[in-house]
Amino acid sequence: MTHPAPSRERTALLGWLGAQREHVLGVVRGLPEEALRRPVMPSGWTCLGMIRHLAVDDERFWFRGVAAGEPIDLNDPTGWQPAPDEPAEAVFDLYRHEIAASDVLLAGLDLDAPPARWPDYFTDWRLRDVREIILHVIAETAAHAGHLDAARELIDGRTWLGPPDSRVPRG
Repeated sequence: MTHPAPSRERTALLGWLGAQREHVLGVVRGLPEEALRRPVMPSGWTCLGMIRHLAVDDERFWFRGVAAGEPIDLNDPTGWQPAPDEPAEAVFDLYRHEIAASDVLLAGLDLDAPPARWPDYFTDWRLRDVREIILHVIAETAAHAGHLDAARELIDGRTWLGPPDSRVPRG
């Protein structure tokens, strides 16, 4: 079975999504488990919690649950707080797994297709199609990558991006 060549739009959307995912994983690379679990904001969120949130509440929820309509729990309370005994690598593996599952689904979904399922608690707004769902997840992932940038700098002074001659050490 052959698949049509991806459109320029699809290639661009998935390229930007992939770049943001890489940023998320790259900015926390090398942090020890203790630092990944350390609350860095007054709200108490942690870098590891942010990675779990991206896996459960963004990749799984929006792509598998909403775009593809898989019968997953759209009220899954496990985002944000990894269990104390859950190893950091398990959270990273979960994120990578959800990315891979999302990529498989996105390869087969038409950008113009409406969401296969919509949460009943979102009554005041709606994403119209897979394209808008991808754009939403790009925006969410980019925002959280920025949060992780700030957290990493607070933890050990490192950054992910920036000019090589910056006074702030790059990761």
